Amino acid sequence: MKKFVVLALLAAVVASAVPAMAWDSNKQKALGQDPNKMTWYILDYGMNGGIPYAVSRKYYTNQTEKDKTIELLMSKFSISPEIAGSLYFTEYGYEFTPDGKQFAVTYLRHYDMLGNEIHGTVYEGENKEFNAVSGFVLPKASNLALGKSIAEPKKTTAKKTTKKTTASKVVKKKK
Repeated sequence: MKKFVVLALLAAVVASAVPAMAWDSNKQKALGQDPNKMTWYILDYGMNGGIPYAVSRKYYTNQTEKDKTIELLMSKFSISPEIAGSLYFTEYGYEFTPDGKQFAVTYLRHYDMLGNEIHGTVYEGENKEFNAVSGFVLPKASNLALGKSIAEPKKTTAKKTTKKTTASKVVKKKK
């Protein structure tokens, strides 16, 4: 019985220590994989004081891309290999222009598997740089922020091809 109580308390502590995981499940959208084989989700979107915003999360499902980010964390921010190597996902905050054609990153945070922040950067004021909306995630995030719908990710299926042979191509052997 004591072990159960200790485990329950431990689970409660871990759950309360993971604020990065608390999002409205009705707004979450799975976007599938980008061309680099990274898995993306939209976690939140809408209007904040009349400004369209969205939050996305990228899971490192491509080891090569993950290694690049780990190297960046170590070289640029002097994060130890042990901490940087625990990278699991990155979360991005976006702000859009009212027409949804431009965006600025408002924050960027890297997390480990337990939701502990490894490193984060917040962009405010003149540190926010607006660019054209393009790519895999941003057009979808912009549409959601503006109240438009997005297409569900396409499921890839193998196409079955059959080779057709016409009668004129069939040659019978004569004896």
